[in-house]
Amino acid sequence: MASMNLHRVYIPTSARNNHYILAEFKPEDSFYHCFDDIESCYERIARQLFALCDEYELHNVHLIANDKLPVVRFHEEAYTLQTEKQMLFFYNPRYHEAHKTYFDATWKARKIRILFLATGEELRAQAANFHTRVRKVLAELKARLPEPEFQYRVRDHQHLTYDLFAKQKGNKESYGYKLRALYPRYQARNCVLPAEHSEMTYATFSIPVTRAIKTAYQTITLDGHYSGFYNLIADKFQSACAQRQLTHCAMVADGRLPIVRSSKFDNSDMNRELQKLSFDQNSDTPQINIIFNEQKLVEMMHFVVVAKRSDKHDMGYGKFMNQVEAMIRDFAAVFPISAEKQDLNVRFFQHISYDY
Repeated sequence: MASMNLHRVYIPTSARNNHYILAEFKPEDSFYHCFDDIESCYERIARQLFALCDEYELHNVHLIANDKLPVVRFHEEAYTLQTEKQMLFFYNPRYHEAHKTYFDATWKARKIRILFLATGEELRAQAANFHTRVRKVLAELKARLPEPEFQYRVRDHQHLTYDLFAKQKGNKESYGYKLRALYPRYQARNCVLPAEHSEMTYATFSIPVTRAIKTAYQTITLDGHYSGFYNLIADKFQSACAQRQLTHCAMVADGRLPIVRSSKFDNSDMNRELQKLSFDQNSDTPQINIIFNEQKLVEMMHFVVVAKRSDKHDMGYGKFMNQVEAMIRDFAAVFPISAEKQDLNVRFFQHISYDY
């Protein structure tokens, strides 16, 4: 029983689930030449796509052909925001539905992306079924398009988000999760994925730089120069991680949003909005990324902890998340944060990707 509890993490019942699948392909010029113009290309893909989605009961799907990266978050109201580099989708899977397209009729997209947002209840329990239906849509769509020689890159994303301080606010009910890896979970439910695939499991949390934090650290925060502040925070973060045997981690405090990828497929990179962090989860050698802008005091500091190969157990990632939670509690203790008044949201991510 003690061993079982070690591999089970107790998460508040108020936790939110998100599940979405992003499929993308790179159209060659010959693909675009099969249509009268760029606009008719996207419109035909959309007609075929949404007809198939109706057939397979996929009710929240978006065609994106503007080379912006989709980012998905939970919200009680459904809305979409665009920045120069991102498409931000906010929705509640319980009741938001939409079939929409986003493109510029004069722009040949480098990648055509299809975003499938899971809807309904019990998203984790229904994840394999959702993935199976998405694969059927993708296969049939490919067969209906001209020059179907392209290959999809499929990325399955599952998030579990919760307030680490929920209990201090009176939300005492919790549920014990084993957090099994995606591949065996899908296999057990007859959703067969390619043996050649990549999995990423990690947790993130963010700490706002509040007035209380600025006041507490003002002696090492010089006007227009914040390297002392960031270096101190980075040292405390790395110490907290080391104490809990967490070796693959990152701190991003330069105004960019961290995006985590496997170094097998992507190298670390950045643009004005996004900071891509690549980790080799098959290596036990420590991988630490500390990124900040010493001339800018950001509103939010982002932190990432990635599960390495040795953190993967047959029982699941419950032990890893218990280590992460303990580390965050240790680390948060160095800040003037009120557990009764402030949320400290932890996001547990599971990704699996492959060519299809």
